[in-house]
Amino acid sequence: MPSISIKAAAMVSGVKVPTIRYYEQIGLLASPKRDQGNRRVFEDDDLRRLTFIRHARELGFDVEAIRTLLDLQDTPDRSCAEADAIAKARLSDVNQRIKSLLALRTELELMVEGCSHGHVAECRVIEVLADHGKCLRDHH
Repeated sequence: MPSISIKAAAMVSGVKVPTIRYYEQIGLLASPKRDQGNRRVFEDDDLRRLTFIRHARELGFDVEAIRTLLDLQDTPDRSCAEADAIAKARLSDVNQRIKSLLALRTELELMVEGCSHGHVAECRVIEVLADHGKCLRDHH
């Protein structure tokens, strides 16, 4: 594939132009080559890297984890133990988030079920939101 503009790179990779510039600024993406008009031009390797970053962000990896994963990708002879550890930590975060969301769902279901559909003065939703002590759990 020939070199393409930042706009085309954004379309191909699914990463918005300002985000591409940000990734370049923070060092996740090397400064791309420039054409005679000093505009950025992107090549296949840049697009693969952008796609990797986008996918990692979609999975919720933070910038530092992505930086480490990119470094690992750039040195394929290294052990994958560090990549595994990063993925396991993310999985743990996701599992904790699921646990919190399930607790939140339960709390909301109880609020809705307890609503008498009468007046605001008797509304369980308003009552619980006004007094966190009436929640079943402290953290949700």
